[in-house]
Amino acid sequence: MGRSPYARVVLSESPVPSQDRPAGDRLRVSIQQPALPAYRIPVFAALASRPGIELSVHFATEKEIDNVGAEGFAAKPTKQPTPLFGGMFWNQAQVGLAKRSSCDVLVLEWNIRLLSLVPAILKARMAGLRVIVWGHGFSKHESPIKAFFRRSAARLAHGVMFYNRGTAERHVRSHGFDPSRVYVAINSLDQRPIAGARERCVAEPDGVRALRDEHRIDGPLILYVSRLLEENRAELLFDALVVLRERFPGVTVAIIGAGPDEERLRNEAGAKGVAEHVRFLGKIYGEDRLSWWFSASDVFCYPQNIGLAMMHAMGYGVPVVTSDSPDLHGPEIEALVNGENGLLYKHGDGADLAEKLAAILSDPDLRARMSEAALETVRERFSLDRMVDGYEAAVRGSAPVDSFR
Repeated sequence: MGRSPYARVVLSESPVPSQDRPAGDRLRVSIQQPALPAYRIPVFAALASRPGIELSVHFATEKEIDNVGAEGFAAKPTKQPTPLFGGMFWNQAQVGLAKRSSCDVLVLEWNIRLLSLVPAILKARMAGLRVIVWGHGFSKHESPIKAFFRRSAARLAHGVMFYNRGTAERHVRSHGFDPSRVYVAINSLDQRPIAGARERCVAEPDGVRALRDEHRIDGPLILYVSRLLEENRAELLFDALVVLRERFPGVTVAIIGAGPDEERLRNEAGAKGVAEHVRFLGKIYGEDRLSWWFSASDVFCYPQNIGLAMMHAMGYGVPVVTSDSPDLHGPEIEALVNGENGLLYKHGDGADLAEKLAAILSDPDLRARMSEAALETVRERFSLDRMVDGYEAAVRGSAPVDSFR
């Protein structure tokens, strides 16, 4: 298996080390989060199922994210953070949870826009709690002052938990973080419902054919699934279509999602003369419906700002194409190994995007190899169990699961 150009941290194959707390001793863990989205439910439920862990998640409402009900763990809604000045906020839930009566371990949202973060860490430490901060560790619009405050806040905690290995490694090697206090809960999806839906679609090929017939798709299918936001640069798909339609006359791009950029994208497709090759499908929810689109697709393309959508596509064995600029993606970009489970195109270059898409669309053997590699990625290296292993190590204060070398 090749290595991702975005990460040099090696994930240890050993399980979570034995814990310091006596067997059967209850560890009360409180997690403060900006929201409770559906994709986090399996993570928290799996963590709560680990022996000796009593979990409660305290969540507010983040713009653009729908909260769902908890399953398998306790969850409590909190008040929205209070706006202060200059885009800063105060989250009283952070400070309110920092007490011995609430928990033994407190996991806080690592967001420097919350002026409550440092007071909450200090209060929790004074109360004798173990404190973990959890977050990306960087901003896509980073500045030296933001980085300084983010790292300074993290150093006050007992542990720092990252979404990916590459960012964790940078903090160890370049920013002087103690590796014994650095943890990685590799950002993953629960692949069980995806695997079940994929197997159903494989067993019912008529369903895929019916979908293609219904939407007048008689050639290669390129899929995009996400909110329609300008920063995702979905219009680059239309630049690629201008080139691809000459070689693949029946090529189609299916766009699943809605958002503030939809009108502009529709206009762009028309202006570039490729509207007949594009299907704007709006919001589609539920694995039972999305599965047919993933199963019908030849390649998944997310021009910029890719995140967990990549794990979704790989769960169906669909190769992924995205930009080669890692700082413009979410931490999940670490899962893409160029040439193995997908391809990276030259950032912002529609012609190169077309070339990379054509390479996959024109070569069934390459597509099949990438499909198997994509499935292996989410089954083995970026699984839910690995994410929860990292999380458990952080809250227990065990040796980090990841090794840095």
